[in-house]
Amino acid sequence: MSFCSFSRGEIFKDHFDAGTYVCVKCGYELFSSKKKYEHSSPWPAFTETIHKDSVSKMEERPGALKICCGKCGNGLGHEFLNDGPKRGLSRF
Repeated sequence: MSFCSFSRGEIFKDHFDAGTYVCVKCGYELFSSKKKYEHSSPWPAFTETIHKDSVSKMEERPGALKICCGKCGNGLGHEFLNDGPKRGLSRF
C-alpha cells in the first residue's frame, strides 16, 4: 500500500528506521517498519497493516482500493492489488 496523508509523502519513502507509522490525524497505529519495502512509487510501501482493523478499504477502481484510517476515517491513499514485492501480493 502506498500512502500520502499519513506520511507526508516522500518524507518517509526512503526512511527505514525501526518504528511504527501512525495516522497523522488521530495517531492510530497503521504499519510496522518491519513490513516496509522499497518500491518505485514516491510513497512508502508496505505489505500489510499492524492490526486487522488498522485501515478500512473501499473499491475505487479496478485494481485499486481507497484506504482510510480504521479509527478516524482519514484518507490515506490506495492499495494496489497484485503490485507487491512478490507476485500476487498487494502494495499498501
